[in-house]
Amino acid sequence: KKVGRLFQNKDGAFCISEENPTKEELKVLHTLINKVESDIKSFSFNTAVSAFMIAVNSLSDLKCNKREILEPLIIVFSTYAPHISEELWSLCGNKESIEYEPFPEFIEDYIKEDSYEYPISFNGKVRFKMKLPIDVTKDDAQKAVLDAQEAQKWIENKNIKKFIFVPNKIINVVVG
Repeated sequence: KKVGRLFQNKDGAFCISEENPTKEELKVLHTLINKVESDIKSFSFNTAVSAFMIAVNSLSDLKCNKREILEPLIIVFSTYAPHISEELWSLCGNKESIEYEPFPEFIEDYIKEDSYEYPISFNGKVRFKMKLPIDVTKDDAQKAVLDAQEAQKWIENKNIKKFIFVPNKIINVVVG
């Protein structure tokens, strides 16, 4: 039987893994759950379909075939495509109908970011990007940026006049 790419092994046969999901896979799933739940409440069904496509593409890129991700995904999908969802549910080894499964619970912790990629500017022109913890202080950000190898050519033989830090937005170093 031919099945969707999330459920296939290299040979195209049905394959589902019992491995634990990664943080990134959980983020994709819970972003989808949140979006679909919100869209159903507001009768915005077309944007939920787009969210499914984004989630499936992301999970395919991650090569995710993990039961802990795919079964809740099938349950969410069953709201829009009950027949194919029932078939996939059965292929996963489930004996009861998917109809009796509760909608997966959205867990906000899975979609929270723990870092932010800052554009680092020198005299107002972006020169590189740097990931820093979401709760980084100005002093820690300044130390990290000024110690970064990419920054050395922009601060070499120059005085740092000002360090502008806008949390979760931008960092600008004024040199002269």
